[in-house]
Amino acid sequence: MFGEKGLYLSTEQSRQELFKTALGFGMDLEALEKQNLIKIVFFDVVETDNFLQKIYDLYMSFKPKRIVLDSLTTFTDSLMVSGVKEETAFSLVQIAESVSPVPRTEKVIAKTLLYHLFKKLRLFDATMMLTSELGEESKFLSADEVSEFIADGVIILYYLGIGASDSMTIQIRKLRYSNHEKDSVPYTIGDKGIEIIYNAKF
Repeated sequence: MFGEKGLYLSTEQSRQELFKTALGFGMDLEALEKQNLIKIVFFDVVETDNFLQKIYDLYMSFKPKRIVLDSLTTFTDSLMVSGVKEETAFSLVQIAESVSPVPRTEKVIAKTLLYHLFKKLRLFDATMMLTSELGEESKFLSADEVSEFIADGVIILYYLGIGASDSMTIQIRKLRYSNHEKDSVPYTIGDKGIEIIYNAKF
């Protein structure tokens, strides 16, 4: 719409799966990619390492104004399992040492990983959105129970299916430096992206 580039980093769905899903909502991502307005990149977390360097290289070569990392849950889990190479100054050994003498539990290491990750991502001159899974009974706002405290904003998408009817609502739970709407409001997803069904006061 504004002629600004977007970079979509997926750790769960392949490029072809994303193209197919988007077409179902009337969005032709493949055509936008050919116009050099968007770049879709799939990272296989089983076979790929050195994620941060790859993301940095993509940012420097493409210079997007908006970046999506889908999902933070898979990304963090892969770092927990494989670690990151020494030359990135982001290895699990270095991270574990940085939190000593705190017990090196999985949660402590994950928290430190996320702090380092967000610090790196804030160096980009772009708006960045990271998705996270959320269990229905969760008392937190992300699967890792940490990123909601580090991020500048948190947006929750709710889905409620009762019988043959569906209800989708969106809520801004946190947005630093902004006076935002507090209520959950209905939304739809179509060829214009997410559309809010509400006359906002803000």
